[in-house]
Amino acid sequence: MTSTIVFFSIIGILVLNFIFDKWLDYLNFQHFTDEIPNELKEVYDEEQYLKSQNYKKETYHFSLLISVISFITILGFLFFDGFAFVDKIARNITTNETLISLLFFGILSIGSVILTTPISYYRTFVIEEKFGFNKTTKKLFFIDKIKGILLSTIIGGIILYIIILFYNQFSTNFWIYALVLITVFSVFMNMFYSTLIVPLFNKQTPLEEGELKNSLETFVKKAGFKLDQLFVIDGSKRSTRANAYFAGFGSKKRVVLYDTLINDLETQEIVAVLAHEVGHYKHKHIIYNFIVGTIITAFTLYLLSIFINNELLAQALGVSIPNFHIGLIAFGLLYTPISEVTGLINNIISRKFEYQADNFANKFGLGIALINGLKKLSKNNLSNLTPHSWYVYYHYSHPTLLQRYKNLN
Repeated sequence: MTSTIVFFSIIGILVLNFIFDKWLDYLNFQHFTDEIPNELKEVYDEEQYLKSQNYKKETYHFSLLISVISFITILGFLFFDGFAFVDKIARNITTNETLISLLFFGILSIGSVILTTPISYYRTFVIEEKFGFNKTTKKLFFIDKIKGILLSTIIGGIILYIIILFYNQFSTNFWIYALVLITVFSVFMNMFYSTLIVPLFNKQTPLEEGELKNSLETFVKKAGFKLDQLFVIDGSKRSTRANAYFAGFGSKKRVVLYDTLINDLETQEIVAVLAHEVGHYKHKHIIYNFIVGTIITAFTLYLLSIFINNELLAQALGVSIPNFHIGLIAFGLLYTPISEVTGLINNIISRKFEYQADNFANKFGLGIALINGLKKLSKNNLSNLTPHSWYVYYHYSHPTLLQRYKNLN
């Protein structure tokens, strides 16, 4: 095998993956105007359904344009030795291999920010604004961007630096130490994300005394679930979209409700949403997901340790001597088919877990309230009620609204 064969193998993988993804997107696009199933007729009236169709079409065409531009950009980088060029820039600044790798990814990150910020801006202030979702200001948009860049630079930079040190110290066995580092970091973030990271972007306040809090506390006692922390997050300052989530392990558990969710749903519907989330805990989905994620990470890192020093991979990207950052990029491109498979498996498991969590809520007589709440959220989000089955199979981590309705009934 030669570096030329490896190079065109990478190109072939990228092309096939792009064509397959766009084909699935097109299949889904063709179902945007399907008749709404009888079970969901009341979700949209005629005017609202037309609005949802227009929103789906506009987001589809915009996403298609962006994906084509991204695809052409990565092909251009490969055909014109873009990664070798960035590697050369980093080597002109320093001779320290660790710093070279950090500079290499830093330069790529800067390029990514320059390319993606206008895209994010257009999506927020043109498309989302046009259909009534956006509530953020331009000032807040750029403040969020700056905070996000600083956080990813500091946290990502530190983790990458330590992994590179492991690589330099332990060679091909570095993956074991990297796995331990990533696992510990994942546990830490699960426990403290809501208390350390979220406050940098949003304000969280304890849920006020009243009917909603009493109803939620009554349910968790009935379900035998210990929960002392109920918070409301000011999601409405950025978007009209509603959400709720659990955070933490053990005594660090907390429920966070978006203020938009409280405004959009009735009390019993919010209780049903909470019951669904409690169902995930009762069925130990959090632990299962963590174990599966750790296994996939270990598998990925092990494969990386095998290929990262491969000369053919480095030469395929225009670099004569193998190094950590070029090996990581080349491996990432070749790993695309495997990541598609692992993503597909994760989605299948996730959809099964969602059914189990729905059934848990239904066991407490909250099935009707849950489906009513889901219908309202689908309406407010202009959701697609008629997605193509293959698109759902490959891309959806949750069952469709119709599937959840049939399951609960």
